[in-house]
Amino acid sequence: MTADRIIGIDVGTTSVKAAVLGLNGQVHARFSTGYDTARSGANRVEQNPDDWIRLIRAALDDFADQPVAAIGLCSQVNTHVFVDAAGNALCPAISWQDGRAGPEAAELDAQISAAQKTAWWGAPMPIDASHAIARMAWMAKHRPDIWEKTRWVMLPKDYCLLKLTGVAATDPVSNIGLVDKDLRYIDDVLALVPGAADRLAPLVGITDVAGQVGDGPLAGCAVVAGTMDAWAGLVGTGAAQDRSTIYLSGTSEILGISSATVTPTPGVIVFPVAQSIRLHAAPTQNGGDAVAWFSQLTGLSMAAIEHHVATTPRSGATPLFLPQLDGERAPLWDADLRGAFLGVGRQTGMGDFARAVYEGVAFSARHALAPLQTSADVADGVISCGGGGFRAPTWAQIRADVLGRPLRTLAAGEPGVLGAAMLAAIGTGAFAGFHQAAALARYERHYHPDGEKTALYDRVFAIYKDAIAAHGDISKRLTRAVQDTEIPGGY
Repeated sequence: MTADRIIGIDVGTTSVKAAVLGLNGQVHARFSTGYDTARSGANRVEQNPDDWIRLIRAALDDFADQPVAAIGLCSQVNTHVFVDAAGNALCPAISWQDGRAGPEAAELDAQISAAQKTAWWGAPMPIDASHAIARMAWMAKHRPDIWEKTRWVMLPKDYCLLKLTGVAATDPVSNIGLVDKDLRYIDDVLALVPGAADRLAPLVGITDVAGQVGDGPLAGCAVVAGTMDAWAGLVGTGAAQDRSTIYLSGTSEILGISSATVTPTPGVIVFPVAQSIRLHAAPTQNGGDAVAWFSQLTGLSMAAIEHHVATTPRSGATPLFLPQLDGERAPLWDADLRGAFLGVGRQTGMGDFARAVYEGVAFSARHALAPLQTSADVADGVISCGGGGFRAPTWAQIRADVLGRPLRTLAAGEPGVLGAAMLAAIGTGAFAGFHQAAALARYERHYHPDGEKTALYDRVFAIYKDAIAAHGDISKRLTRAVQDTEIPGGY
């Protein structure tokens, strides 16, 4: 039997998703299983890295009878694993949502000028709490015992690559803030933390075959190095076409534009050119995670939330929701922001709260999209969309109305898996490049903005921006007051 199928694997924030695809885009098998995230104390968000590889091996076992030519990987990034010389994790992985390294990040960021950042990255991107160099500084300061034993500081996909193949490697696109526009590590950044340069894996191309599966039913199968989930997902959703706009909705909202034009703009990430694609990206901190939080808080299922919103029109009873439950990334890059419901009244019901959550996430996406459009010099056209957040039709329509742009959604639904499969197909020569591999992307539904609703949301969005600016200081003062005061339980 000819090995003419490919596997795409996405190690996401909440689950491992994988699929076997034919070169015509047909899905032959799927896998998706979730894992836990631990939240202990302020700004502490951790995962067990061995959950990732355990589920990848389970997926490969499920796919054992498939004629697979190659495996492509992508994963959440700015999640870091400190690994010893034997290839084992020394502590839980520090998630991208974790803000513990905020003070170290601020100290490091102050040592780098905006001009240096723009020269390296194409935009004055800050060193924030999720930056690898800030995490290394935190570990060296607070857990020197672990830091001394650390051989590699790895991203999730690279840890899984090491476990699958025995090869330590990473790619330049995933290493945001450590790599310059020429796809090389930045010596001046690594010099900020003594020993950082010695703990980074060698760089390989995103479509390079990094190794082969060492054991199990797919032993010997080629594994392509892959890249970060956002880049893979954006390309899987349609970013191979220049001047296209893409929107991924998962745990967070990630907006991207493919454009060779770069106008340095605060709040935006500009990736180095890879496979002739120049991506501008604006990732938020809370998307589907805000809806999951609301679901856990209220006991409502996702389907029940969708029903509430579909049957509850916006009215004077609908509050404004600020979704910054764990801080914000683009465009504000402030780990200390917190969320809020504003304008709650006696007439506000559960449907109003649910609608406010949907709308608040959409407003955060619009907030991130504005500087992104400036950075890429692209401000029109249909937006190609993918991810679990677009499975809810009412929410998709709200996004179209808030953004004032037509949307189209992927039929496959999992853009990261699709992008990872494209990487594998290119890496083994099945496709010449992403422009050819883009044929795997198929679109299913279209959403067009309602002019009257967009005009209403324009007015509400202006209030949203004012609320973010005003609430930021209030939430920080409240957090400091609670941290500084110990209130005994009981009366």
